[in-house]
Amino acid sequence: MKTLTDITNYPDFLEKVLSVFEGGKEDPEDVKVINYPKYTLEEFFNQVYISEESYNDIVGVLENKKNIILQGASGVGKTYIAKRLAYSIMGEKDVNRVMMVQFHQSYSYEDFVMGFRPSATGFELKKGAFYNFCKKAEIDSDNKYFFIIDEINRGNLSKIFGELFMLIENDKRGNKNKLQLLYSDEMFYVPENVYIIGMMNTADRSLAMMDYALRRRFAFFNIAPGFDSEGFKAYKTDLDNSKFDSLIACVQELNKKIASDESLGDGFCIGHSYFCNLEKEDITDAKLHAIVDYELIPMLKEYWFDEPLKVTEWSDNLRRAIK
Repeated sequence: MKTLTDITNYPDFLEKVLSVFEGGKEDPEDVKVINYPKYTLEEFFNQVYISEESYNDIVGVLENKKNIILQGASGVGKTYIAKRLAYSIMGEKDVNRVMMVQFHQSYSYEDFVMGFRPSATGFELKKGAFYNFCKKAEIDSDNKYFFIIDEINRGNLSKIFGELFMLIENDKRGNKNKLQLLYSDEMFYVPENVYIIGMMNTADRSLAMMDYALRRRFAFFNIAPGFDSEGFKAYKTDLDNSKFDSLIACVQELNKKIASDESLGDGFCIGHSYFCNLEKEDITDAKLHAIVDYELIPMLKEYWFDEPLKVTEWSDNLRRAIK
């Protein structure tokens, strides 16, 4: 039996079909096979300073829930981890199966799913980032796809997700759970091979609590500073700098103080990212002083804006560590 299939909802596939009709049948020998670089767990742990146990927990939760939010204070490497987490699960750096967007207060359903946008002739229905990504994943159902959302708690989540509130649930994925989209007659679903990784800064007091309906659909994993990870210890050993070691020891003590502070807590601890990407040859007093004076101390002034004595005490401790 022959079937007639509407392929207009698959723009990438449609483009390939049209190119065949316009240019003639492709010779199989002319088809280029892209071999993406392999990405091993060893590479992951060399680049990302988390423990193997934490990694296994994240992967296990993501496989089961399909939606996860990596939360933590600024500087713990949430954004840095996200793409590398996806690559490690895929086993290769296939950039076509990973997409990242950043939410903000102006981000909307029209940007995320679809909506009418101004054009030369009036208004035109445009497909959004998540819609196009799902269509790409739908065609390639044998492979896993990862949609990464930076600063997920900065957007108006109810407005952005719309009817996708239901469709992103792990047990509501697939063709059997289609819903009609707001701006078209099309029935849409989120493929089972799409995984959503969000990032959320727990130290930003200006943001409201996440929508509880969305919170239920995500698993939350806390990313802590990686000073005690094997990767960071090896990095510190390679630098072989006594002032750097002294500064790290001081920051770890500071983190204990922050974690025990009733007005702050673990979500405000200073992350290891402030001290990464330094080279043994060019690690200087000026670089260490810049980190302390222009990154760490301004943050302490914000944390303890009503307790200047604490700011003075720990500012002196940090400066003394690199003298």
